[in-house]
Amino acid sequence: MRVALAINVAMLAVAVVGGLLTGSLAVLADAGHVLSDVGAIALGLLSASLAALPGRGRRTFGLQRSEVLAALVNGLALVVIAALVAVAAIGRLSDPPEIEGAGVLAIGVFGLAGNAAATWVLARGDRGDLNLEGVLRHSFADALGSLAVVVAGGVILATGFLEADPIAGLAVAILILLSSVRLVLEPLEVLLEVAPAGLDVDGLAGELCEVRGVVSVHELHVWTVTSGFVALSAHVVAASDADRDAVRMELEYLLRDRYEIAHSTLQMEEEAPEGEILQIGSTR
Repeated sequence: MRVALAINVAMLAVAVVGGLLTGSLAVLADAGHVLSDVGAIALGLLSASLAALPGRGRRTFGLQRSEVLAALVNGLALVVIAALVAVAAIGRLSDPPEIEGAGVLAIGVFGLAGNAAATWVLARGDRGDLNLEGVLRHSFADALGSLAVVVAGGVILATGFLEADPIAGLAVAILILLSSVRLVLEPLEVLLEVAPAGLDVDGLAGELCEVRGVVSVHELHVWTVTSGFVALSAHVVAASDADRDAVRMELEYLLRDRYEIAHSTLQMEEEAPEGEILQIGSTR
């Protein structure tokens, strides 16, 4: 992310100056998106540093969810940028100003090369990390935006069709909006403590109940603390003649091996002969 930040700062300077000199909305829209990239990467680096701090006091998980919050902020920022660019583009469609096509084309090519390099660097990281994924999607959308600028500059230079610039700006806005969907929805699911995508909670409960010595499972909760950190808690009713510690260890092994859930809290309970449940209070 540090390498991508340096690339984006250089592109931002070129895009702002170039957009003002050429009068191109597409270039200025791309500059706005690059500015959001700079903020997104800086925020990503800060949240990664905060997430690495150890838990203490009331913050028993530390600040690990700062990365999730950073991803959500990045997603919402993309939505705002997309709306602003779309409004400006629609306003220019009826009366497009004079645009310097050659300058727009040159700036677009420079931006495309820089965004492609930044995206390639970021894509080599952990794609399961929502924080990094947020930064990567910003960078990828920027690359597509630069491509739209290149097309607009080429069309204006070849045909003089000035409407190509606001059309390109509108296309950039749509691309930005599409890239923000996952960045908004996934952090919200984490904050709402929804079970991880792709995890069949009913199927997991069924597998737990199939372990020898398990009578039933209730109060089952599965949630994501932060990217790559899935937690589970449950009450497990064990048969009265079962070794509860052995049952618990087998359940923990199943969760780690089958579902990659290493952080589990299982409260073992014994089924009484008359059907009542005796709470043992063995927690891991």
